Amino acid sequence: MGELEISRRDQAHGAMSEVLFSVERDGLQVPAFAWLPTGRRHASVVLIGHGGSGHKAIDRHHRLALRLVVGSGVACLAIDGPYHGDRAVPGDGPLDYQQRVVAEGPAAVHDRMSQDWLTVLAAASEEWSLDGDAVGYLGLSMGSRYGLGVCAALGARLQAAVIGTFGLAADDPMMVAMAADDLLRTSAAEITAPVLHHVQWDDEVFPRGGQLQLFDLFASPEKIMRARPGAHGETRTDDEAAWCEHLSSRLAEKV
Repeated sequence: MGELEISRRDQAHGAMSEVLFSVERDGLQVPAFAWLPTGRRHASVVLIGHGGSGHKAIDRHHRLALRLVVGSGVACLAIDGPYHGDRAVPGDGPLDYQQRVVAEGPAAVHDRMSQDWLTVLAAASEEWSLDGDAVGYLGLSMGSRYGLGVCAALGARLQAAVIGTFGLAADDPMMVAMAADDLLRTSAAEITAPVLHHVQWDDEVFPRGGQLQLFDLFASPEKIMRARPGAHGETRTDDEAAWCEHLSSRLAEKV
């Protein structure tokens, strides 16, 4: 397990602390962010994956963490995606990460992200006495792309997952080039924890048919599709509430 190094610690709310940190893995730093319930030990954990061109501490992550940490006492962790946030290459534009993923190899990037997540989870669980055996995952778009592998890797430790605005088909040539469909299909078929799959019915990035294919592959006996009209980025406040309820209700059973 890598060494955890804290960069900044803030008290964002009476019931929640925010910590900017990093964990070393294979000689490289994995930039991460934690939202922690104040004074609580052995809290369950939700891993939050951001979408393309985002980063670990986007506003949506803060909103989700506030609901989960303050509302349910669940800790939240986030890491930067490949070539995003503190891992971005200086001078790159918002979409240049796509070419870098293709050049590195999509399967290699998937494996790297899964190992990064598992390393950060292990280090954070030890540092803050979190329950690394009671884990949820929430990821949209690119957060789903790289979340499927870590959900599968967690195995029985995964108690619930929210996967959204992502599917097994795309019209954009770069999205196709970044795909690792066999890996994604295998990962989805290994996920047996309850899944809430959020679909934007008019998604222009990941067409509806590919999202429905992904839903069919989840092995969970308890899987729910939440479908809303609108384009790829048009989720609503009540969607966020539903995602958090799906996670917190299952994780509360482990407390």
